[in-house]
Amino acid sequence: MDPAALRASFPVFERVSFLNAGSDGPTPAAAGDAVREVMDRAVVEGRRIEHFKAREDVSDALRMLYAGRLGADRADVSLTTSTSEGLGKVVTGLGLGAGDEVLTADGEHPGLLGPLMAARARGATIRTGPLTSLADHVTDATTLVACSHVGWVSGELADPRLGQTGVPLVLDGAQGVGAVPTDVAALGCAAYAGAGQKWLCGADGTGMLWLDPEFGARVHAGAPPYGAFADSALGLESALHTDARAHDTPSLALELLVASVAAGRVLEAFGWDALLARATDLAARFASALADAGYVVGPRGDTTLVSWEDPDPAQTASQLAQKGVILRNLPATPYVRASVGAWNDETDLDRLLEALK
Repeated sequence: MDPAALRASFPVFERVSFLNAGSDGPTPAAAGDAVREVMDRAVVEGRRIEHFKAREDVSDALRMLYAGRLGADRADVSLTTSTSEGLGKVVTGLGLGAGDEVLTADGEHPGLLGPLMAARARGATIRTGPLTSLADHVTDATTLVACSHVGWVSGELADPRLGQTGVPLVLDGAQGVGAVPTDVAALGCAAYAGAGQKWLCGADGTGMLWLDPEFGARVHAGAPPYGAFADSALGLESALHTDARAHDTPSLALELLVASVAAGRVLEAFGWDALLARATDLAARFASALADAGYVVGPRGDTTLVSWEDPDPAQTASQLAQKGVILRNLPATPYVRASVGAWNDETDLDRLLEALK
């Protein structure tokens, strides 16, 4: 599949320049087809045992897809509803409280801040530092480091030394997995939570959590779901699976599962390495063109996010949408943010620059 064919897989580009994968990725036609097929069958045949069994089978396929994007064993990957749910499972499951210190980055996303605030309410200390040099702020008192893999505001990369401090590292991969190379072993993290609906173009309400097995043994599964039971017929006497299924969300709709797997197959047909390389290259070109046009581009790494300062970000984002350029402003910041994927091309850049005039 070439770039033109990839772009043609997403009908949204027939109408607009879509630059908002950092919130929700574009939906390929194949995902819509997969959902309609499931719904049509359910309406005509009813949701029988075959429907339930299909959820199990497609869940396995999605787990395998996510594991491949993380460079992980599928047995160590849980299916969740979001990055935020995965982060919450880890921070809550560790039982952090008095005597624990968590180091996080300045300006983190609320999806991570929420669980950290809950830990603080239980007595834990929360400290912050710059994302790109966060390793310098680790001390002997630090129990856990929890921060973004890719900063959600302007696309900075986390300090690459964080996996070498000796302190467990939990990464928020909402803007990482599917956007930039992600290998949990190379990152040196103990846990990685990611989104299914952003750069992997899956359905809303999908996500993943990877736990290093040794670290995962410390993370209490507060509410093991049906799929965690080794033999549910034994009830309270049943053992639980010891792998990532203990941290699965209780249920993901078949419609969400098939849409996400179908989207992953579209991206896989283009080639994962090619997808990441093209996206980061295009984003760099967007950033350079915006800077050349006189815009102040936010600090960023070799990622897929491009943010620039604007006197009224919310109004600008709204006006751009009216001109067929879909992106977002970032609340409480001076930035408008474009999320650039391999499905974009130079026509989207030209349209953005023209719409900004």
